[in-house]
Amino acid sequence: MSLPEPLAEDIRAAMDSFGGARPAMLESLRLIQHAEGWVSDARLAEVAELLGVTPAELDNLATFYSMIFRRPVGETVILLCDGASCWLNGADAVRDAVMARLGIGFGETTGDGKYTLINCACLGGCDHAPAAAVGRDRRLVGPLAPEDLAPLLEAAP
Repeated sequence: MSLPEPLAEDIRAAMDSFGGARPAMLESLRLIQHAEGWVSDARLAEVAELLGVTPAELDNLATFYSMIFRRPVGETVILLCDGASCWLNGADAVRDAVMARLGIGFGETTGDGKYTLINCACLGGCDHAPAAAVGRDRRLVGPLAPEDLAPLLEAAP
C-alpha cells in the first residue's frame, strides 16, 4: 500500500498551512479518514513517514481523539450525544431504541456494514436535545424521540 500522491500533496499543503509537520498531524489524520473512511495502520505509518514523526506519536494522537476512527466503520456513522442536555431530555430512551433497532452497542457496526454507533460527550446541539449527528457530513438531527428512528435511519446517507 502506498499513499496516493493527491493525498500526499494535501498533507504537504497542510504542513505548509499549519506551520510544520507536528502542527499538521491531526489534519493529516483527518484527510486520510475523509478519503478512506478510517485510518488504517498502513496509512498511519505512511503518513508518519511523510511527516517525519514516529508511527507511535501519530497513533497516540489518533487514539486520543474519538472522532478519528482507527478501525473500519459502517457506511453511516451515528454519533449519539450523551451530554447533560441530551441526557436530561430523554437520550437514554433514544439510545435504547437505536441499539434495539440496529442490534449493536456503542463502538459496534451492524453485520451488513451499514451503520456504526458511537457515543460522544457533546455535539453542541443542546437546543436540539436529545441530538445525534448522522452520516459523513455529520448532519445534526434532533430533538429525537424513539419513534423518530425509522425515518432517520432510512434517510441516512
